[in-house]
Amino acid sequence: MATAQTQIRKGRKFDQVVEGAQEIFLRDGFEGASVDDIARAAGVSKATLYSYFPDKRLLFMEVATRQCSEQARISIEKIDSSRPPHEVLACVAHQFLGFIYSEMGQRIFRICVAESDRFPLLGQEFYHSGPMILRAAVVDYLKKAADRGELRIDDFNLAADQFGELCKADLWPKLIFGIIRSVDEPEKERVIDGAVTTFLARYGAGKAGPSAA
Repeated sequence: MATAQTQIRKGRKFDQVVEGAQEIFLRDGFEGASVDDIARAAGVSKATLYSYFPDKRLLFMEVATRQCSEQARISIEKIDSSRPPHEVLACVAHQFLGFIYSEMGQRIFRICVAESDRFPLLGQEFYHSGPMILRAAVVDYLKKAADRGELRIDDFNLAADQFGELCKADLWPKLIFGIIRSVDEPEKERVIDGAVTTFLARYGAGKAGPSAA
C-alpha cells in the first residue's frame, strides 16, 4: 500500500499551506472546508495547493498527523521514568486528555471515523503518528516501574491500553455524541484521579498511590 508521503510533494510553501489548512479545518470542519478558503488562508494559489496536496483528505491527514506527533512528543518529554506511577500516570493522563478534549482532537477523531471506509490510510497514519508512539512510551515506563517493584504487570501492552480507556471514561463519549460541549478542569481531574486510582488498585504493588508520598 502506498503511503501518504508518496502522494505528497513538499516545497517552499508546504508549511504555509498546512498552517492555513489547519486554521480552516478547525473553523469549518473537514466537509465545510473549501479549497478556496484554505488557499486564501495560506496565502497561496489553488494551483500551488494542489501541487502539494492533490486530495483534500491528504491535506487533512498532514494537519492531523502533525498535531498528533506534536502532542505525543510533548507527552513523552514530560515522562520522568524515575518518578512513581501515580505521578507519571497523572501527567500522561493530563496530556492525553488535553488533546482529545480539544476541538481539534475531537474533529480529527470524528473525521478519521467518518472517512475510514473510503480512506483507511487516514486513520492508520493518525494512529501511527501519535497514539502508537505514546502507547509505546507508556509501556516502556510501566516496565521500568515494574522492575523497581512499584507495579505488578504481566501484559504491559494490555495495561497501557486499559489505562488509556480509563482516562476516556466518562466524559469522552459524552463529547463525541454531543451530550456536552466542553470539559472543565474539576471534571477532568475527577476522571484522572479515578483512572489512576483504579489502575493502581489493579496493578500497584503495595502502597504505590499518593498515600505513599
